[in-house]
Amino acid sequence: MKRIGVSIYPAKSSFELDKEYLDLARKYGYTRIFTSLLEIDGDQDEVVNKFKNIIEYGNSIGMDTILDINPELFEQLNISYNDLSFFKKLGAAGIRLDLGFTGAEEAKMTKNPYGLIIEVNMSSGTRYIDNIMSYQPNIENLYASHNFYPQKYSGISQRHFEQTTSVFNQYHIQTGAFVTSQEGNLGPWPVQTGLSTLEQHRNLTIHTQVTHYRLMGTINDVLIGNAYATEEELRVMSDAYLNTHPSFEIEFSTNVSELEKNMILDEVHQYRGDRSEYMIRSSSTRVKYNNEDIPANHTLPIKKGDILICNNHFGQYKGETQIALKDMENEGDRNVIGRLTEESIFLLDYLKPLSSFMFTLS
Repeated sequence: MKRIGVSIYPAKSSFELDKEYLDLARKYGYTRIFTSLLEIDGDQDEVVNKFKNIIEYGNSIGMDTILDINPELFEQLNISYNDLSFFKKLGAAGIRLDLGFTGAEEAKMTKNPYGLIIEVNMSSGTRYIDNIMSYQPNIENLYASHNFYPQKYSGISQRHFEQTTSVFNQYHIQTGAFVTSQEGNLGPWPVQTGLSTLEQHRNLTIHTQVTHYRLMGTINDVLIGNAYATEEELRVMSDAYLNTHPSFEIEFSTNVSELEKNMILDEVHQYRGDRSEYMIRSSSTRVKYNNEDIPANHTLPIKKGDILICNNHFGQYKGETQIALKDMENEGDRNVIGRLTEESIFLLDYLKPLSSFMFTLS
C-alpha cells in the first residue's frame, strides 16, 4: 500500500496553522501525519494537550498520526512499554521508536491491545530488525521508516539506503522515508537545511525526490519532513506518487510543433522490453501517428536526457518516441524536441523495461 504524508510540529506552531495545513494536505490525498515528541519542555499537560488536539483533528479528517519518541520519553512520562494506553488516549495511530530497545520489547509492543502501530528506525545499518523478528512480533502492527537529516551532508547515501531497505523488504514490512520541501522551514530542531532521508535529495524539487522513490519501488510511504510545504508542492507530490503512471519533468526545445507536444504530453508511453543501452524506446506513438507529417526539425547532436521523435526520414520508425541514455550522433532522422530537467536525468537509471510512464512540463 502506497501512502503520502506530512509532518507537523505542534510544540513550535499553532493549532490553527497545523489545521489549515492538514486540510490542504488531505485535499490532495495525504493520509499520514508524522510528528515528534522526543522530549517535553515546560508544562507537560499543556504540551500533551497541544498534541492531543491536533492528532484528534487529523483523525477526524482521515489522517493517521505516528509519534516519534525515544526511551527517555517513556521515563519522563512514567510510561512502560507494557502499557501504551497513554498513546491511545492521545489519539495516535502508532509510535515511532527513534531509538530502539533490545528487540524483545518491540515485538511485545506490537501485540498491544489497542492496535497501535510500532514503527522502527530503518537507517541504523544494523541487523536490528532480525532480532525483533526472532521474537515473533505481530507483523501487521510493525512498520519501519528511515530518519530524516537536518544537517547538510549528513543524509544517507544511495548505497546505504539500498542496503538497509532491502533488509526490511525481505520481511514485507510497511516502509517509509522522507522528502524535503524547498519552502518549509519548520522541523524538530533549530538546525535545518531541509529534512530529507537521502542526501542527494536535499536540493531537488519534490517531484524528482518522490519520483525517485516511486521508481525504486522499495518504499511504501513517503512523507514531507519539514513544514510547511506549499500547496503546489503538495499537489505535485501527490500527482508524482499516486497517479497511475510515473512522470518525467521535461522542457521543450524551441519551435516544437503542436503535434510533437501532443505526442509527448498526451500519451502513456511504455519502455520496450528489448532494451538498448543507448535509448528508451516507446513505440506506441509510431503506430498512432503513423500517417502524420513529422518534418525534420532540431536534428542536433543528441545528449543523455534528450527527448526524441523519429521524423519523416526514418521510414517505419516515424513517430517513435525515444529518450537518450547516452550521447549519440544525429543523422537527421531524430527531432530533439526537448529534454528532461537536468536534476531528473539520473531517474532514467531506475526506469525498468516494460514500465509505463508519462511526461509533464517542469
